[in-house]
Amino acid sequence: MDARTKRQQAQDNDDEISPAKRDRLLASLTLIAGIGLLITLPFALRAGAEFFMPVTAALVVAIALVPMLEWFERRGVPSRAASALCLVIFLAFAIFAIGSIVIPATDWVAQVPQKIGHVRSTLEPVFDLYKNLDRFIDRTMSQIAITQERTRAVRIETPNSMLGLLTSSAPHLLIQLFFSLLVIYFFLAGWTAMRKKTIVSRGSFEGALTTARVIQQVVDATSTYLGTITVINIGLGALTALLLWQLGMDSPVMWGGIVAVANYIPYLGPIVCALLLFFGGLMTFPDIWAAMLPPAAFISLHLVEANVLTPLVVGHRLTISPLAILVSLSFWAWVWGTTGALLAVPLLIIMKTVFSAAGTPDIAGFLFEHGTLTHVGEPDEEEEDERREIGPPMVDTEKPAT
Repeated sequence: MDARTKRQQAQDNDDEISPAKRDRLLASLTLIAGIGLLITLPFALRAGAEFFMPVTAALVVAIALVPMLEWFERRGVPSRAASALCLVIFLAFAIFAIGSIVIPATDWVAQVPQKIGHVRSTLEPVFDLYKNLDRFIDRTMSQIAITQERTRAVRIETPNSMLGLLTSSAPHLLIQLFFSLLVIYFFLAGWTAMRKKTIVSRGSFEGALTTARVIQQVVDATSTYLGTITVINIGLGALTALLLWQLGMDSPVMWGGIVAVANYIPYLGPIVCALLLFFGGLMTFPDIWAAMLPPAAFISLHLVEANVLTPLVVGHRLTISPLAILVSLSFWAWVWGTTGALLAVPLLIIMKTVFSAAGTPDIAGFLFEHGTLTHVGEPDEEEEDERREIGPPMVDTEKPAT
């Protein structure tokens, strides 16, 4: 009888602790699966860039166009016609931007071999500053025995002309562009029905309300950021083009377009623009001091835009850590190159909005405390039981001495 009682007590104890063990096991499996997903996802995105990159870019553009779609629908335009109008407006804007940059840039690239001598002569004063240093290095290196290794010449085959480059890459780009436009159109055409179905399919009113709020927050944050930054970048590009035109720089509209597009990339875009403007100034102006005027004008405008205008317009609506921007920029640039760098901030905004609405797991609590994945600030069941056993906290009602 005693042995049977002990077995029964042990079984009861196992039944009592089994839910805790089960919760910890499920939390451990969730954590392991999440870590595995984080490790493998970047390589999957990079390997499948031909599919994931145009789809992601199209979805970001479509989310940014949702307010325009809803504006048309509120005025009685059917969903499909409103989607087509949004797509036509986006295409017109994109074609104008690309045309204002690509056509003049082709002429500049064609002039580079002819302008190299002019650039070298413009930089001659800078080279003179280093002649003494070069002579010192030559005298030092001549006293050191250096074994010369044979180098093997590597021949890189490139297309013979710009036409060959376009004909080799244009079909692939056109297919991706057509696929992206289809994704944008069908996303916008089915947006209203898809959002309604997503909200109605929730099992509870609270779940439906949360889903609707998350969807609206994602659309508002993404469209507000992209719309505001687009207006700011167009203004910055227009002012830069105006200053370059006054300075006598060739193709000021092209440079303004480059500035407007590159400014979508935080930190790196303005640096690249300044370097390109300096090289363009070397090809245009006769001396190095005049060649420094275009990048100096752009840097002055960018400092005002980055430190005054953008924080004033965007800062009170959306606050993102600079560290998070740098990490997102480096990650997406590594995964998808220049396109990934352009999408880095919008994707960061979307993920930040979703996580802030849905909540984030308490990884530190899982690793160092109770071993469960709970939201930050939510009390665990053990803490609630302890509070019930202890009772309400004692409150000292004695008045302090005056």
